[in-house]
Amino acid sequence: MTLAGWYPFVAAFAAFFVSHTIPVRPGVKTRMIAVLGARGFTLLYSALSLGMLGWLIAAAGRAPYVALWPYAPWQNHVPLVVMAGVCVILALSLARPNPFSFGGARNDSFDPARAGLVRFTRHPLLAAIFLWAAAHLVPNGDLAHVLVFGSFAGFTVLGMALIDRRKRRQIGPCWEVMAAARRNAPLLPRPMSWTGAIARGLGGLALYAALIWAHPWLFGVSPLV
Repeated sequence: MTLAGWYPFVAAFAAFFVSHTIPVRPGVKTRMIAVLGARGFTLLYSALSLGMLGWLIAAAGRAPYVALWPYAPWQNHVPLVVMAGVCVILALSLARPNPFSFGGARNDSFDPARAGLVRFTRHPLLAAIFLWAAAHLVPNGDLAHVLVFGSFAGFTVLGMALIDRRKRRQIGPCWEVMAAARRNAPLLPRPMSWTGAIARGLGGLALYAALIWAHPWLFGVSPLV
């Protein structure tokens, strides 16, 4: 194994984090939104994120193989099971009122009594990313993949703390009031709309099926094997 074999992986790793750091800097983001609009910025940033993620995971697959723990067939079942929950969490959380984290919409209408998944975690989207990363660590016990998925898991935990600190500063004393109301909400909060909740749940399962179907083309390996 030579260091030269790691160069494409290191380049992909660096490009991924640069592409996720520069566009969200306040000055850069403000100028991009002025040109693209908020929705255009979100779509462009999402497309960039997915493309860079695909490049990074493909680069990890081509990096020199350094085993950290042995592979066993049962390990494939961990991400296969966990990802169903991840997809449902994403579907139930995206564009829902959540003043505590990112990805929310209509945050001024947040009702702690109908907080949905926010009742259990202030950062459901980051929790979904953590579960995705942690589950994929299990069957990918080589150095390159551990660096990728381990970094994602670690950064989500760090991100929760950083977002909490920023939101506390932005919202002020109301943050503590809303956080206390969220903690004291019913353990199983009633959804704002049963129809909407069911539709989102089914959408999450459809996303799960689509990811299983597309996984071999996106990442070069079938999750069913």
